[in-house]
Amino acid sequence: MDNRFEYLEHTADAKFRAYGKSLEEVFENAAFAMFNVMIDTSTVSTKISREIELNSEDMESLLFNWLSEILFVFEVESIVFAKFIVDKLEQDEDGCRLFARAVGEEINLSKHKFGTEVKAATYNGMMIEKMSGGWMIQATVDT
Repeated sequence: MDNRFEYLEHTADAKFRAYGKSLEEVFENAAFAMFNVMIDTSTVSTKISREIELNSEDMESLLFNWLSEILFVFEVESIVFAKFIVDKLEQDEDGCRLFARAVGEEINLSKHKFGTEVKAATYNGMMIEKMSGGWMIQATVDT
């Protein structure tokens, strides 16, 4: 799996597939793909880290909540992210849990050039699939 993510054709929104050798890595790459829709992440420094812990009833809800949470932090705290570290994903009879960090810096309009605005994560066409050699996530974000 050489590619972290790829964008798919969609008439109105941004749709992508992210890949990873582990569930943690594929969640990291899904977040990275979403932020790359909004900004050239190569222009973002890693100066600020935000701890994120989430609980959900299932893995799809956890993915939705993960993408929604980092988008919320971006909007409320004016921080752009370029690195995502999912330290641990747990799943048991009580649900799913994510322990992660999003790393970036405060928005600087002279440095950061924004592309497409992402309004929200969606469940539209969402998939989390085990593949040979790793995992694939398909997600669509409302633009």
